Amino acid sequence: MKILLASNSPRRKELLQSLGFDFTVVSVDCDEVFPPNLEIKEVAGYLSELKSNAFRPLEIDELLITADTIVAIDNEILGKPKDIMDAKEMLLKLSLKTHQVYTGVTIKSTNKTVTITDCADVEFDLISSEEACFYVENYKPFDKAGSYGIQEWLGMTKIKNIRGSFYTIMGFPTHLVYKIVNDFTQGSYQHKK
Repeated sequence: MKILLASNSPRRKELLQSLGFDFTVVSVDCDEVFPPNLEIKEVAGYLSELKSNAFRPLEIDELLITADTIVAIDNEILGKPKDIMDAKEMLLKLSLKTHQVYTGVTIKSTNKTVTITDCADVEFDLISSEEACFYVENYKPFDKAGSYGIQEWLGMTKIKNIRGSFYTIMGFPTHLVYKIVNDFTQGSYQHKK
């Protein structure tokens, strides 16, 4: 089967490569809007499926993977920051608190669609205003939900504890993706040598 990854995220591309799959990166044009009454834990899966449904009809031998990640704290969703100020405010909101990261993934063929959502808890140490400025100015986390990447400086210096998958926080629950892709392909798909 031909795997298509519909994501602009370099992290998702890198993680899918690391799982040993051959794939092609494709793009999806989709307004990421969700119903206001949707529960927070359902948003990432909803958006992931929305992206999947916005893609062109699949060929018989194609498998499409879409994903979405949201960060939530105190019943508020922190999306991608609009600007420098917004990014700094988000980081200060996360300081000394535990928040949730939800990543939804949809894997779809011509006759089957599976959507899963994985959640991880992340606890931050104190993030000072100066540290938030340093991180935003040097790492420019404008493409990241919640304004940070766990694999970058802020994650290395400020995360005290995580409960759940590190890769879910990165935006791609690899343990689930690997299993589901293999279920779809039932061993017919060859890993890269």
